Amino acid sequence: MVKLLKNIIKLITHRIFLIPLLMIAQIALIFLIVLDYKEYIVHFYLISSVISILMTLYIINGKSNPSYKIAWIIPVMGLPIFGVILYFIFGMNKVSEKEKEKLKKIYYKSKENLDKNLILEELKYESIVALGQAIYITEYSPTTVCKHTKTTYLKNGEEYYNYLIKALKNAKKYIFLEYFIISKGYMWTNILNILKEKIKEGVEVRIIYDDFGCITTLPNHYDKKLEKQGIKVAIFNKLIPTLRSRFNNRDHRKIAVIDGYIAFTGGINLADEYMNKKVRFGYWKDNGIMLEGEAAWNFTVMFLSMWDYIKNETTDYKLYKPDHDLIYQTKTDGYIIPYNDSPWDNEAVGETIYLNLINKSNRYVYITTPYLIIDNEMITALITAAKRGVDVRIITPGIPDKKTVNEVTKAYYDQLIEGGIKIYEFTKGFIHAKTFVVDDEYSVVGTVNLDYRSLYLHFECGVWMYHSHTINQIKQDIENTLKKSKQIKLKKRQKLSFLDSLKRQILKAFAPLM
Repeated sequence: MVKLLKNIIKLITHRIFLIPLLMIAQIALIFLIVLDYKEYIVHFYLISSVISILMTLYIINGKSNPSYKIAWIIPVMGLPIFGVILYFIFGMNKVSEKEKEKLKKIYYKSKENLDKNLILEELKYESIVALGQAIYITEYSPTTVCKHTKTTYLKNGEEYYNYLIKALKNAKKYIFLEYFIISKGYMWTNILNILKEKIKEGVEVRIIYDDFGCITTLPNHYDKKLEKQGIKVAIFNKLIPTLRSRFNNRDHRKIAVIDGYIAFTGGINLADEYMNKKVRFGYWKDNGIMLEGEAAWNFTVMFLSMWDYIKNETTDYKLYKPDHDLIYQTKTDGYIIPYNDSPWDNEAVGETIYLNLINKSNRYVYITTPYLIIDNEMITALITAAKRGVDVRIITPGIPDKKTVNEVTKAYYDQLIEGGIKIYEFTKGFIHAKTFVVDDEYSVVGTVNLDYRSLYLHFECGVWMYHSHTINQIKQDIENTLKKSKQIKLKKRQKLSFLDSLKRQILKAFAPLM
């Protein structure tokens, strides 16, 4: 009984309970204030209706995605009194002028600390199509086209873990880790033990983690515990019980950088389920990429720019630059572009990279994604590619992690299959890999899901590759995954009841807000 009471107290005092409770209390207070003036409800309603119309015009003329606009216009017009308030609290993604200036300075500092983009010129003689894609990425993400980089494709969490552990043990100067989720368990315990040993050796260790991503996996004030052990910590977008739209923006990136020479990214967080030490949704299929050489420096700059933003610091990036001779001794493996995407610059870099790959494809486009919640531009690009003879295949989870989100994913199946796209579900479990492979020439491995949150609301990152030997390995891995997946056929699709069909239609309408 005492143990049960302690668990109840622990639950109701945990942030995951307190923060939503306080936010609900704030919304309830707004409702009560309105109801308290119920004798003026007609006047208030008329004024709110006018404000709703003005707000709708504001939303329509904004720069956000049309689907996102529609999803907000429904509550704004349907609930004149409260829809506008909800939009102000959760829908607006505005950045103050002060924040814009701060972000601009960090952007230009990142650009200044990257080598001149000389390799971009080489692509003119390789491929006009590749050149066009590279120009876009390097223009809208602070990055460069890199050679002198060895790429190693890591086809699951187990491989990722083994390579990461080896790289961490060999660190000489510094270790930078940035993850959406860090969870106590086998994986994190072993990594943390290595970090402690490295600190004793004089290695600098910095960690960034997302507060929302770790709300159930790390105790409150965990950063203080790490700092006592000599680890520098920055928490992205700390959760506070205040109604604000910034709550929607999360650091969904997964980055590990060792000495500026080795870097990792992909879908894998530092938690046991990602390497199948803990089984949650069948077999967890994920992937990652390890970069050795020039391209790793781009991830170093990416990490330090995020660190400076969170901590309001001004790091001297040059102190972390790897040895020039070591970099240029690394054998070239195609053209590599690490990139990042920010929700605060009105440029959907992650989605545009995907769209460019689809639109320039000639033979095939293979995609793996845990969620398939896409806008009209993406649907049109995929179907248009299929109609001109491109073999478009998409693999989604057979066992989902979020049932409601999976319902929305399934709501897109019929339209895509009718358009000529082949949809598969990974029968062994949950596929979390975010991967594109196109025509044996291009590939992207990173953190960007095919959903609105990743494409428009989160900080994301990835690696664009052209003529790298790992592209064939990635293709082979997807082909092996297809063998463990079932193709969804329209004829065999179970007919939904009226209520289930209505539920999917409603969920699809509000998909951009999920």
